Amino acid sequence: MMEALMSRLFWLSDEAWAVIEPHLPTNQPGAHRTDDRRVISGIIHVLRSGCRWQDCPACYGPPTTIYNRFHRWSARGIWRRLFDALVQSSDRDIHMIDSTTSKAHRSAAGGKGGQTARQSAAREAAGRQKSMLLSIAASVPSRSI
Repeated sequence: MMEALMSRLFWLSDEAWAVIEPHLPTNQPGAHRTDDRRVISGIIHVLRSGCRWQDCPACYGPPTTIYNRFHRWSARGIWRRLFDALVQSSDRDIHMIDSTTSKAHRSAAGGKGGQTARQSAAREAAGRQKSMLLSIAASVPSRSI
């Protein structure tokens, strides 16, 4: 059971870590940071697997640490610098940072009853008459005396 779990975990390779490590923030105030490589691997695991932060495997560290690091570094633009460094280190022509899945709330598709078709105001005005009286009046030729 544990071997199956370990095979699904993500760990940064030595090559990727060598590129990333020089770009990490240093001399930060506060408590000594935990192992950056472990926490970054945990962040990537959560983003790749789509699990909740609190469901991140314990081998990456506390879920609050993993989430806080991701959130704080996002606000400070550190992830952008790390991605730029990874692109610069590669000799490939095409670089993609993409997710293969998207999550949406169950009500994102229109809520109960599904989508309702709505006409634009211009189409509705040009469409058929809503009033029966107006429809009858329009179909009867007018008599002029």
